[in-house]
Amino acid sequence: MRTIKGPSLHLAQFSDDLAPFNSLPTLAKWAAENGFKALQIPAWDTRLFDVNVAAESQSYCDDIRGMLAEEGLIISELTTHIFGQLMAVHPAYESLCDNLAPASLRGNPAARTEWAKGQLLAAAKASSRLGLTEMGTFSGSLAWPYIFPFPQRPEGLVEAAFDELTRRWLPVLDACDQQGVNLCYEIHPGEDLHDGVSFEMFLERTGNHPRCNILFDPSHFVLQQLNYLDYLDIYKDVIRMFHVKDAEFTPSGRQGMYGGYQSWINRAGRFRSTGDGQVDFKGIFSKLAQNDYAGWATLEWECCLKNQYDGAREGAEFIRQHILHVTEKVFDDFAAAPVSVKQLQQLLGINGQKA
Repeated sequence: MRTIKGPSLHLAQFSDDLAPFNSLPTLAKWAAENGFKALQIPAWDTRLFDVNVAAESQSYCDDIRGMLAEEGLIISELTTHIFGQLMAVHPAYESLCDNLAPASLRGNPAARTEWAKGQLLAAAKASSRLGLTEMGTFSGSLAWPYIFPFPQRPEGLVEAAFDELTRRWLPVLDACDQQGVNLCYEIHPGEDLHDGVSFEMFLERTGNHPRCNILFDPSHFVLQQLNYLDYLDIYKDVIRMFHVKDAEFTPSGRQGMYGGYQSWINRAGRFRSTGDGQVDFKGIFSKLAQNDYAGWATLEWECCLKNQYDGAREGAEFIRQHILHVTEKVFDDFAAAPVSVKQLQQLLGINGQKA
């Protein structure tokens, strides 16, 4: 077993056009002052990071690491969720997803997907230059509008969607392999990879690609009513990233997990700041320690009530309190005594007998 690293902070919900959240140096100083040891950097946010320069310039990467080191910080991972989302977009979401791409690509789905692929390849190279081994992303979605089978899904629809999803992602997974980087899909409603079964469908189609891994975020499983502690045991060999994010699910006679099209604050399932929801983080941190999780515990703030600045400050302390500094001893070693082979046989009543 090893002790989980943390706390890290995912910057996606904190970057802003206003100081100190509009540049990486000032945001890093703020994060360090709030108790974080690492930053998870969104590779799409050019206010903080230029992924294309990082892919080609070792000096740029070294300068960023040096600047963060002055604040006592390192980079835990890069995330590429926006790029991943654009790898597979159902036509129902075209106009919404167009807003995530450069203006010159809007209205051109094929060009947008190719751009997203190029950005993912750049992020893999940048991760390697930064000395990182894990990279987070979304899978995108072709089949999500058909999640509930009415009208009945035609036979072969889901299979065709996953075949195409795999075709698009395999070159990226291969490029990640060349760079020594694990691609960790955040298992998330709205994505085709939204639970264990859908991840397995994709993984099988990739030929069990060694770079196809998981970013674990229990908040999404609370909202799906999925047993996330069992999930940790089932997928322990491929869970390589961890978002510490809380949620609560309080169904009523009026709504359940689909939420009745309500705003986040009025939904039965909603995200909360760490410690304010229902996630069993003691159980999660224990499972991760037991399963020898080698990565970071990264705060992702998303809350419909508490502001992100209080959420970050409290979240850093919350993670520190939940990290188990694993034992190197067995608690009952004090009562142990050396035993010979003959004594072992006597204890078992076999006395060296042969069949």
